[in-house]
Amino acid sequence: MNSSETSKQIAQAAAQSVAPSIAMVAGEASGDLLASLLLDGLRQRWPDARSIGIGGAQMQSRGFDAWWQSERLAVHGYSWEVLARVAELLGIRKKLRQRLIAHPPSVFVGVDAPDFNLGLEIKLREAGVKTVHFVCPSIWAWRADRIEKIRRAADHVLCIFPFEPELLAQHGIEATYVGHPLAQVIPLHPDRAAARAKLGLPEEGLVLALLPGSRRSEVRYIASGFFKAAALVLKALPATKIVAPAVPSLWEEVQRIAADAGMGDKVLIVKGQSHDVLAACDCTLIASGTATLEAALFKRPMVISYSMHPWSWRLMQRKQLQPWVGLPNILCGDFVVPELLQDAATPEALAKAALGWLRASQDSPVTIEALVERFTALHHELRRDTAQLAAHAIEKIIASSAA
Repeated sequence: MNSSETSKQIAQAAAQSVAPSIAMVAGEASGDLLASLLLDGLRQRWPDARSIGIGGAQMQSRGFDAWWQSERLAVHGYSWEVLARVAELLGIRKKLRQRLIAHPPSVFVGVDAPDFNLGLEIKLREAGVKTVHFVCPSIWAWRADRIEKIRRAADHVLCIFPFEPELLAQHGIEATYVGHPLAQVIPLHPDRAAARAKLGLPEEGLVLALLPGSRRSEVRYIASGFFKAAALVLKALPATKIVAPAVPSLWEEVQRIAADAGMGDKVLIVKGQSHDVLAACDCTLIASGTATLEAALFKRPMVISYSMHPWSWRLMQRKQLQPWVGLPNILCGDFVVPELLQDAATPEALAKAALGWLRASQDSPVTIEALVERFTALHHELRRDTAQLAAHAIEKIIASSAA
């Protein structure tokens, strides 16, 4: 071994022994959760690592230094809905970029939020900062145009679905399948009775959960229809309990929407606790997004729905590459649960679909068992030690910068 190789190995060893600084950006509640699980793995490897950037409450509980809060990045739809906040978002991104280039971290990890993170990663990478993108953008669903941007932005992509690394490799992008962190967190066999006890719900009887989203704009477009559908469910099955988790900052707004729908005193609205609610329910009306995968991992029947501004809907439809929108259907390659989107998401249609599941839980258990079996197989496929696999991949990226 020559002196040059020896010096390189010494430099790499020194880089790995020193606690790194890890810059991260996570948008919204789902990104905060994913990033917090990643931080668990990174802190096992480097207990004294410094983590900085944009994050939420769960990241901060793990020592993350949030220069801005995750919820500042939350937007919904396209067109003027985003344009109304574009100056603020661009201003935050510019300040963050300048700060990170002036004081480069060991690595930058963009957690989801591709509209914000990919552009930031491109600039940081051009400045010599190693970049990792956690959660491959849905190039296989409706954003195929993003592939070139990902190639420019990321030194490495951490993928949460098993088919993604091969797809990225076809475009010359290095990637690692790390499993979906939620599959590790959510138990294979959720305890329905314990969840109901925690929420103060009766152990027996039907429970319908309403999850209209974690963004303010989602709640405004979706929640009213969900509550009106729940009212129709109660007319058909009066003993059904209705429960809805709300992001704490939106709890009062959700309460108001429920009251406007005539459901103010007929629904239990809790702050957070979405996993307890999913574990407790027999069926959920749920907004398309990460929460639908959570519901699948809890093995719960669901009706997936989504509503947005009509112009935003038209733009999204043009980008759609698959017949499914909900993650459980995409991953299973079939309509295993119903999807009611935009104009189809009437209270009457939502109630009818929910009643189908609720009645099946009483009268046709084989129907529910078949869905549980399918979701259990999906759970096993997604279950990996995500925190450790992701931390190991990031460690290699940090070591490569010392090469």
